[in-house]
Amino acid sequence: MKLTVDRDVLADAVAWTAHALPNRPSAPVLAGLLLDAAADGLTVSAFDYDTSRRTTAAADVAEPGRVLLPGRVLAEVVKALPAKPITLALSGTEVTITCGNAEFNLLTMPADDYPRLPEPPEPIGTVDAQQLAAAVAQVAPAASRDETLPMLTGIHLDADAEHLTLAATDRYRIAARDLTWQPTTPGDNVGVMIPGRLLHDITKSLPAGEVTIGVGDSLASLQASSRTTTVRLLDPQFIDYRARHSLDDYQIWAEVDATPLIAAVKRVTLVGDRGGAVRLVFSDGQVIVQAGGGDTGRASEMLPADLDGADIDIAFQPGFLLDGLAGVDGRVRIGMTTPAKPALIVEPGDDPAYRYLVMALRTS
Repeated sequence: MKLTVDRDVLADAVAWTAHALPNRPSAPVLAGLLLDAAADGLTVSAFDYDTSRRTTAAADVAEPGRVLLPGRVLAEVVKALPAKPITLALSGTEVTITCGNAEFNLLTMPADDYPRLPEPPEPIGTVDAQQLAAAVAQVAPAASRDETLPMLTGIHLDADAEHLTLAATDRYRIAARDLTWQPTTPGDNVGVMIPGRLLHDITKSLPAGEVTIGVGDSLASLQASSRTTTVRLLDPQFIDYRARHSLDDYQIWAEVDATPLIAAVKRVTLVGDRGGAVRLVFSDGQVIVQAGGGDTGRASEMLPADLDGADIDIAFQPGFLLDGLAGVDGRVRIGMTTPAKPALIVEPGDDPAYRYLVMALRTS
């Protein structure tokens, strides 16, 4: 194998692919990045049996070939090289990386032992990449981090002829976001569960444009530009989140600017006990944000708010409340019934695309 490639192009391809490298590989070869040089360019791949990444970069290939190199070392080396063309040349069990006056010789790993990467499943539709990334960022905080309950660590994707809906829950809150998309076969409905942490990581690095989503028996894929990612699916069982997100269930509605409310919650909780509550006391024309009362002290802040319904004093876990408020730009509506029942955070409008149900805390 011998090729020449632009330094920035290779650095981008290697850095993106290296995100799929496992921290504790189950086999030594999984710590490597697979480089395939062919007439159409250089393909860089990584695989850990749960997720795979591959991307093709433009390169001047003098001698086609295939080599497996230590992934994290390669990423650090390429990142540190000057902004000049890079030459990679295989000789025996070493790859020589030359860039300007710098030269590195990396020992190869046994490429024949590297597992075959899964093929992307059949596409089910396309969606704007940046809108998908924003939607995943809105719902991902509600996915559980408890790996002993895999079902709760995922983001559920529901797809029909008009909408792609993402939803997640950790039993204390339920977040959902609707997106418009273009299904491949409009009559088909799809419901799958993708690991939330992986989906969030994948969508953060999507290039601008359309992303094609594929779904098979056990795999999902996202393809955008020259980048392809596959991820193993979780058990698709999920709660009936739509029934819990009905606007008709709430008799009290408050509307307030999200950014000042977020800032006020962060300020007053500076004196709150660890794991303590933040209280929102709504009355006509205002909301008082309160926290503390233990050994440290108390804090409160008043903000203007519109209230439709009876006055209410309701408390939340601060982090859960902030995650929900962060998903809304501009004005936020909060639907409530009693201080002991969950509240619904939504965008203004009759059919909000983003809905976040959060449990209320009982306070003495």
